[in-house]
Amino acid sequence: MRTASHDTRPWYREVTGTQWKSFFAAWVGYVLDGFDFVLITLVLTEISDDFGLSTVEGASLVSAAFITRWIGGAVLGALGDRYGRKLSMVVSILLYSLGTFACGFAWDYTSLFVARLAIGMGMAGEYSASATYAMESWPARLRNRASGFLISGFSVGSVLAAEVYKWVVPALGWRWMFYIGILPIVVALWLRRALPEAAEWSETVEQRATKPNPFRPLFATTARATANTVLAVAATISLFAVFTPVGSGYVPVLSVVAGVGLIALAAQLGGRRNWTLYVAMTVTVFFAFLYTWPIQALLPTYLKSDLGYSPGQVSNAMFFAGFGTMAGCWLAGFVGDWIGTKKAYALTLIASMVFVFPVFAVKDNLLLLGALLFVLQGLSFGISGLLPRYIGGHFPTENRAAALGFTYNVGALGGAVAPVLGASLADGMPLGRALAVLTFAGTIIVVALVGLDVPARLNRLTNPDATHDHLAVDLAAPVADTPQPNGAGSKA
Repeated sequence: MRTASHDTRPWYREVTGTQWKSFFAAWVGYVLDGFDFVLITLVLTEISDDFGLSTVEGASLVSAAFITRWIGGAVLGALGDRYGRKLSMVVSILLYSLGTFACGFAWDYTSLFVARLAIGMGMAGEYSASATYAMESWPARLRNRASGFLISGFSVGSVLAAEVYKWVVPALGWRWMFYIGILPIVVALWLRRALPEAAEWSETVEQRATKPNPFRPLFATTARATANTVLAVAATISLFAVFTPVGSGYVPVLSVVAGVGLIALAAQLGGRRNWTLYVAMTVTVFFAFLYTWPIQALLPTYLKSDLGYSPGQVSNAMFFAGFGTMAGCWLAGFVGDWIGTKKAYALTLIASMVFVFPVFAVKDNLLLLGALLFVLQGLSFGISGLLPRYIGGHFPTENRAAALGFTYNVGALGGAVAPVLGASLADGMPLGRALAVLTFAGTIIVVALVGLDVPARLNRLTNPDATHDHLAVDLAAPVADTPQPNGAGSKA
């Protein structure tokens, strides 16, 4: 068996200068991703007033970016598996930045919705590319930290967006928030122009004569290629109809069509031995979004409509929530490396449930509300900083980006359902209570799915020899050879 030699240095010295630079570039990309993505939640009321939208129609603009995420995650993830993580990151950031810029020129609901579709594709690719790049560049024992630290960038971006909102929207209007969203693209591209490729991908994939093709199972025969093309088109059209007035009256049927189509694609990508893993991981991520995105998407609307907060007060509350999430991501990284990813995830979520209902009981005390939001988002949303590590560990290097991109971003449709479901529940109860109920119920389900590692358990039913954790071994690092009795080897 090959084992890594014990390192007594402080953890931050185990990460080389090049690895820190690689991580920082991925982190900046995720900051920009967070900035661009949450802009719509901050200006939702202003857009709704300008375009005369209902609460549900406004919420569907948040959902729009989730409709195409599964396509972006799959395609850009496959690009990263085949040609490297760097190229996938650059293409992703170009896509979501240009989509954000286009939002500023929207003339009605439909044009803004279409621009949000481009943002969704780019964001999906950014997640899978940056996550795999950061984790595969760092030492194996620090990969929970790499995951948590990286996802904290999204929170930094959301805080920056809230601060910009406070100064820009009252003076220049909501469109300028989207115009500004394109400016940081220069910084990200400059940081990434001379970066090394992810070490683990280079070690295991780059020199191969035959490059990975994660989509090969979908197009193995002409008949299968035709059937899967129809499935993909049907799923996409159904999702579009579900989250727009086009599908009014047919939402249950369209939702079933989209769900069946995407699950069928997931099962085929996994193959005979791993189809249960792909399907179960997708379902797990769906509920992870369903518990986090009611608050993430509709908190600014709640603060303005139910509590009557001014733009400055909304920015202050979002500041507390954003930094709470960021601190939670950092904490998740350390705790995950200390007690293990699954335990850290489940125990932190259990602790978060104590704070869900108190957040929405506070009415006129901004400081207390901010403190509760800080803790809730740190324990609840912050722990999702471990999702890349949790998902990525289930898949080998050669198809990790595509598998992570597909399962995560199909599951992310929970984030599309969450704001619409929250707004719909608010028709029969206060919006704050609706958000609390959804968050609490979703949290319970995710605690069970992740804490018991349901995806891996189900995968062992169809693939008993499945590797326990692909990210636990540092494939690109120097290792010491330990002799085995009778020359026997051991699988990691």
